[in-house]
Amino acid sequence: MLSRTTPSRRTFLAAGAGAALALGLAAPARAQGRSPFGRYGSPSARLTERTLYVHPGGLGDHTTVQAAVNAVSGAGYTLVVAPGTYRETVAVGVDRTEMTWIGASGDPRDVVVVYDNANGTPKPGGGTYGTTGSATTTVQADGFTARSITFANDFLRADHPEITGTQAVAVKVQGDRSAFVECRFLGHQDTLYADSIALGTFARQYYRDCYVEGDVDFVFGRATAVFERCHFRTLSRTDLATAPYGFVFAPSTALANPRGYLVTHGRVSSAAPDAYYKLARPWVPGSDTTARPMLTVRDTRIAAGIDAVAPYTNMADAYPWQSQRFAEYRNTGPGAVISVPENRPQLSPGEAESATREAYLGDWTPWKGC
Repeated sequence: MLSRTTPSRRTFLAAGAGAALALGLAAPARAQGRSPFGRYGSPSARLTERTLYVHPGGLGDHTTVQAAVNAVSGAGYTLVVAPGTYRETVAVGVDRTEMTWIGASGDPRDVVVVYDNANGTPKPGGGTYGTTGSATTTVQADGFTARSITFANDFLRADHPEITGTQAVAVKVQGDRSAFVECRFLGHQDTLYADSIALGTFARQYYRDCYVEGDVDFVFGRATAVFERCHFRTLSRTDLATAPYGFVFAPSTALANPRGYLVTHGRVSSAAPDAYYKLARPWVPGSDTTARPMLTVRDTRIAAGIDAVAPYTNMADAYPWQSQRFAEYRNTGPGAVISVPENRPQLSPGEAESATREAYLGDWTPWKGC
């Protein structure tokens, strides 16, 4: 999937993202007699006064997502985004709280927000973007919700051999009470940055029925995040001859935070050879050398692409994974086989009782609105 012998992610996105008009595959929505916003109204029939409509061809209030975000003043706005590929970077600042983005078709493949900055991409004014600056979408506001949208970064190493900083973030999420339902996150290295606004802030995030793909540390950060019924896909690589190709999770949970990443009732699949990926490695960043990364994976099917014998490894030997908060419970599949028990810490049934979405998210219950 998406190796050099197949179409690039850029082609893949264009073909699968509701950019049908550009490809000549469908007539305009107006000619078909249907609203491009489906059941969510239109500029002439708004659901609420705080509903804005985005359409790349001009049938909405705005043609870009960022323009719609900029038009928001206050809390509680909804953006209904028509099918299309939105090649732009988007930032939702801390003052735009309780915002909801809805992909109008209900299929996340139809609404794609994508760009191709990487850590080492030169900035117009000098320097490079860095990992945080590479994000296609950055969400800092509390109470953000997205439904049926694809967030992508289509930077490809093969296209830019001159760039060594290949971290390329699809979305960086920092706000508390951030929920993503039936969304896709596409990238290679550092796809989904589930983080917080500051070191001492424990941001809660909820991902349900989502799809995430990548190769190196493609779910990472210090948020308290619950991934329920999500599918994580490791990509094949032709630029490396030997394992490991990469790592699915790289949490950087603060020491004071009792809750890190929880993966529950999901699955991990792979396009790579058997045992060519690690499930996780702990990230202890230079900005927080006291971090104690936390990851629990439970009731999840793990494919053979994950190294079952040694699923965890170190990012830095000074911070061994055995000293972090990694655990599993009742996982299945060939990548979950416990052949070396000391390499796969398991929760006891009693410990598992506190490894739930309710325990992690407290008084916030986003699943009730799914």
